[in-house]
Amino acid sequence: MNRVTPNRRRPGLAGCLLLASIVWSSGAAWAGLAIALNSADGTISLIDTQSYAVIGKAIVCKEPHHLIPTPDEKSLVVACAASNQLVFFDPVSGREQKRIRNISDPYQLGYSPDAKWFVTTSLRLDRVDLYDPADFTLKARLHAPRAPSHIAFDRASQFVFVTLQDSNEVMAIDLGTRKTAWVMPVAATPAGIAMTPDNRFLLVASMGEGVVEVIDWRNQKTVRKVIADTATHNLQARGDGRHFFVANRSIDGSISLLDTQTMTIIEKYDVPGGPDDMVVRADGKELWATARFARKVQVIDLVTRKLKLSIPVGSSPHGIYFIDHAGWR
Repeated sequence: MNRVTPNRRRPGLAGCLLLASIVWSSGAAWAGLAIALNSADGTISLIDTQSYAVIGKAIVCKEPHHLIPTPDEKSLVVACAASNQLVFFDPVSGREQKRIRNISDPYQLGYSPDAKWFVTTSLRLDRVDLYDPADFTLKARLHAPRAPSHIAFDRASQFVFVTLQDSNEVMAIDLGTRKTAWVMPVAATPAGIAMTPDNRFLLVASMGEGVVEVIDWRNQKTVRKVIADTATHNLQARGDGRHFFVANRSIDGSISLLDTQTMTIIEKYDVPGGPDDMVVRADGKELWATARFARKVQVIDLVTRKLKLSIPVGSSPHGIYFIDHAGWR
């Protein structure tokens, strides 16, 4: 079992810290738990989403960058790139459930919509791995030059799409044949990628040009480049079937709101510290974002459109998740 190191700088949290210890030792649920990955520390921070207090920290592995819930959301899967493993956590209690070892350099990860495939990218090794999610046996390994990063799927689970950061391309892998279907050039330094709710377009966040590129993926054609802000990096669905938040990962930082019906930016929020991964509350009132350069989780009030508060966490926070989230589209 992982050891929790309580945050003792908040004397008023003594009861919470005791409860955090009980949660991890007994598996009891902690109401409103957020889990944030601290990539450089190799830890996770546990945050109470009601009080916004950090209630504990646990050592996990080397370089935990991204996370994703299992299709049934009973587990949260953390990809540990430098330690070649997946660590599963209970998203309600934060307690570790199991580890899957010998998963080579998992940087980004995802389940296909039909839950028949588990896909990881190996950013440093220039490849994409396809696994059987039932037992995590490797089914295919594809060369993916250069620096395969984020992934997205079409709704029918026919394809997985991968951004190639260092070659300024997007590749499509046919999950039926387990082979590369096509590779196309895109704007400089592509990172985040997402499918629009209507399954018509791929959205690609490109850091080098500060745009969201809109791609007709069936015809491998760019139809628009939407200007966002400096260092446009990641995408997160608002959960209303129409809008995406766009993280612009610069030191000053901002998050834009993209309307996928008009393909325009309709709002922008100042979010300093290099905003990266995001999660939206189920009621749609808050957006939480990790700030990679500031060692914080930033909470944006979507009603006032202002930064509500900053939560200190570990070094280079990356993935973030809580179970009471808005939908993925």
